Order: sequence, then structure tokens, then C-alpha cells
Amino acid sequence: MSDFAFEPLVRNAWYIAAWSNELDEGPIARKIMGEDLVIFRGGDGKAAALEDRCCHRGVKLSLGQPVEKGIMCGYHGLVFDGSGACVDNPGEKLNPAYRVRSFPVVERQKFVWIWTGDAEQADESLIIDFPYHDMTDEYNFHFARYDIGANYMFMMDNLMDLTHLGYVHTSTIGGNPQEHDDAELTTTRTENGAHYIRWMMNSTPPPSFQKAVGFEGQVDRWQDFEYVAPSSVLQWGGGHDAGTGGRENRDKPGGMVVRLFQHATPADDDSFHYFFSTAVRGQAYDAPASTAFHEDILEAFLEDKMFIEAQQEAVGKDPGRRLILREHDKAVAYSRQAIHRMHAAEMPAAAE
Repeated sequence: MSDFAFEPLVRNAWYIAAWSNELDEGPIARKIMGEDLVIFRGGDGKAAALEDRCCHRGVKLSLGQPVEKGIMCGYHGLVFDGSGACVDNPGEKLNPAYRVRSFPVVERQKFVWIWTGDAEQADESLIIDFPYHDMTDEYNFHFARYDIGANYMFMMDNLMDLTHLGYVHTSTIGGNPQEHDDAELTTTRTENGAHYIRWMMNSTPPPSFQKAVGFEGQVDRWQDFEYVAPSSVLQWGGGHDAGTGGRENRDKPGGMVVRLFQHATPADDDSFHYFFSTAVRGQAYDAPASTAFHEDILEAFLEDKMFIEAQQEAVGKDPGRRLILREHDKAVAYSRQAIHRMHAAEMPAAAE
């Protein structure tokens, strides 16, 4: 089994533009799907995304500031609302021709989602439901983002084959390489991607688990990952003391139970914004177990960044050369097939 490395961008889809809390500090300049955008929350409290270019003199709107009616250009004070219309033209009458491009945005569950494709196809029902961000009595999430210089599907590949954990993340979330290679793996193709669950029965708890919970012996550990095309991965993982029924009831009290959301929003063909959130069940936001786990995740994901960017550099020298897929890569193959289906669905529309 083999496949090419780089995948073209799928435009008709929802991507994370920002975490909700990022907008608290003012407008954000962010390149998404090749578009230079400004993302902000105006006086009405609603998140919005516009092209980062004032229609007057072409200055970046991200240099301005949010105001009651929208965002004000920092150069001459023109104000644009979330639809891109100029709603204030200082010293002059309003002109309906003065406007900038806008993009559909939906804010929910601590996400700010954006659609950069055909606006008429921006169906909000396609947005992933992740209720755990709102379950603050059970999960208190930390939110983060890294910029990574690679094709976004390299991150999806990385998440859909976890045998690298025992080699790349030995000091944090990884652990014993042999136990990862020998994990019991069940993989299924889904309507929009792939799902797998790995069980490492009677295994050594990784350093991150020891730091957060302090297991005294072996654990029954699981990793439950679902890829939803084009670029989201929903993660449920953890471990319970070996032989205590954790496999039969992963939600049982005790042990170490974590939820993560991971997403790669393409900046362009060769770079992406890696959004991720992490939470340890039953832990306050600032609890030692919660902060220690998130700090280890930050370290581990920087290790992923290093390998993925090195992969991009090497593959970029001969992008037509196919990569080999191992038996462990079944979920990777299913994920790539899902992207191919989405891209093929866009091609007829583009040709019309």
C-alpha cells in the first residue's frame, strides 16, 4: 500500500479560525486557506471574519480595533460590520459600494468556525459537536495553537497512527515502544473519515500519567481516536489500574481519563494552524494534574512539530515519490480516502 504525501486543500468545509478566548485580546490577523483574514468580535459580541484589507487604501484591518458597529480601520477610521459593509465613513456619506469580503463564521463550544468556500454551501449542521468543552463540571480545558510548516494532512497521518508515541514521546505521553507496537488495534472506516481504538492491557503507565495520577502498578490503557474529514480528530484516552474493569467501563471512577480535540486548519498548501484542547476528567483548570498534563502535551506536540516539519522538508524535495503505508496505517489510508472523496466532490462544481 502506498500513497502520495501532499493533499490539495478542501475549501468547502468548516475549519477552526480561532479559539473563542483568543478574540478577547482584540482582532487577530490569520492566514487561512490562502486568505489573509482578520477575525474579531464586535460590540454586538458576535465573532466575524473579513478579508484583512480595507477597501479604501488597502491597509490591514487587523491594525485597527473592534468598535460597537464592527471593526474600525486604523488608518482612516472606516468601520466595517460582520457582513463586510462599511457602516461608518468619517466625514462623508455612507456608500454601499464600500465593502470588504466576509466569510461565514459560527461560534459555539469555545470554537470559532469559518467557511472559506462557496458560502451557499455553508451548512452549520456539518460542524462537529464536541459538548465536552461546555462540561465544566467534569472537564476544564486548556486551549493552545501551534503554527506548523507542513501540509495539514501530515498532522492527520501523525494522529491516526500512534505507534510513533513510544519513539517520539518517551518522556511524556509515550512510554514503552514495544507495548505501543503490540497494542491491540481495531480500525473502522466511517462515513466522514476513520475511527480506531487501541488497547494496551497490563501496560506501563507513561510518564504523563504517572505525573498526573501516580499509578502504583500496571494499567489497562486505551486510545480512542476519530478522524472527521477534512482536519479534525476527537480523542478520548486514559487508563485504569490493570484488572479493575477499565476495559468494560472506561467511564468508571478513578484512573486517568482525558479528552482532547485536535484540528489542523490550513494556512496554505504547505503550512497549517494546529489547534488543540486538553482536559483531565474531574480536575479543575489550575489543578496540578490538569496543568501537568497540558504542559506535557505542549512538549509532546512540539516534538511532533519537529518531525512533521522535517518530513515536509524531505518530501518536498521529491513530492511525486509515493510513501509506503504499513499495516498499522489502516486509519491513515481511510483518512486519505475521505479527503479524496471531499476533493472529488469539489471538482465538478469548480468546473461549472
